[in-house]
Amino acid sequence: MSAPVAAQTCPPVEHDETRLAELMAAIRIAPNEMTAREISQDLWEIWANAPDARAQALLDRGMQKRAEYNFEAANEAFNELVAYCPDYAEGYNQRAFVQFLRQDFAGALEDLEQALELSPDHIAAKAGLALTLMGLGRTEVAQSILRDALELNPWLPERSLLIEPMGEEL
Repeated sequence: MSAPVAAQTCPPVEHDETRLAELMAAIRIAPNEMTAREISQDLWEIWANAPDARAQALLDRGMQKRAEYNFEAANEAFNELVAYCPDYAEGYNQRAFVQFLRQDFAGALEDLEQALELSPDHIAAKAGLALTLMGLGRTEVAQSILRDALELNPWLPERSLLIEPMGEEL
């Protein structure tokens, strides 16, 4: 008699923390937007490196479906990913992006908060949170979150959405 097959579980999320810290430090002091974009690509390679082949396939499928504007299929892939790998921040971040595109700001907010709980310095999730809060009309808190994101990466494209406080002189 054979032993029952154990349900496949997602392995722990492991990133090269030293490389991640180096990139986070480098992007803060990037001399220009082009350099920051290159560093950002390196960060994305880390964030989008799923814990195992199954998780990677789900992430890749969701991102491909999103690129095809098939938001329903993308959401299904990301739902499966977060169910399988509940400790993988990028699953929540990507699902939030789909929800944001669908203007489901409340759903995006929940996923972004979870992504940031798992990865507090995830620059893209912070920027996404600021945009989502703007979509919800919560401008003041959105501006605060955007400022936090810009402290991590001063070259974010969302910097154009920053409202300077009234009464401050340059």
